[in-house]
Amino acid sequence: AEKLADAVDGFCEGIAFSPEQMARVFDKAKALGLPVKLHADQLSNLHGAALASRYDALSADHLEYTDEEGAAAMAKAGTVATILPGAYYFIRETKKPPLDLFRRHGVKMAVATDSNPGTSPLTSLLLTMNMAATLFGMTVDECLAGVTREAARALGLLDKTGTLEAGKSADLAIWDIERPAELVYRMGFNPLHARIWRGQ
Repeated sequence: AEKLADAVDGFCEGIAFSPEQMARVFDKAKALGLPVKLHADQLSNLHGAALASRYDALSADHLEYTDEEGAAAMAKAGTVATILPGAYYFIRETKKPPLDLFRRHGVKMAVATDSNPGTSPLTSLLLTMNMAATLFGMTVDECLAGVTREAARALGLLDKTGTLEAGKSADLAIWDIERPAELVYRMGFNPLHARIWRGQ
């Protein structure tokens, strides 16, 4: 009622909350008119991606163990797959998220740091894009869209930001590079020339 929350997030995993517990939380969130998000299928396949999709989740994150049923459900619901290479790297995971399934079913893919002290102490979005490309085989276009347009979609903010269009917040970075691939290719390199935030 006080507009202090814009979404409800959860972690569905053997070491966290069960699908049944998350369903109870999501039922309440939906009753309150709050969209949902879910950290799912990171360490095992509890069908978290499909669960998130049943609630038209904005996004499902991690997804290393998501199966084809989950990918198809995400595509149908419009749930964004948020790829988190920092967590994959830091906990020494060996199973990669099924990007080919997401591509085949037309699932939109965001890319994020998942910055947290426990499993992904990563703060550089540039390094995150490099890791998404080198560890998971994402293309330059997928990485750049993943941290802009699809990231905004995953947050439910695509109508306000994420692309350069009339009527949206003028949030952008101006880079001192020759081609966009440099943002994904180079490591430990920040060629930021200027940042514009809401037109300023």
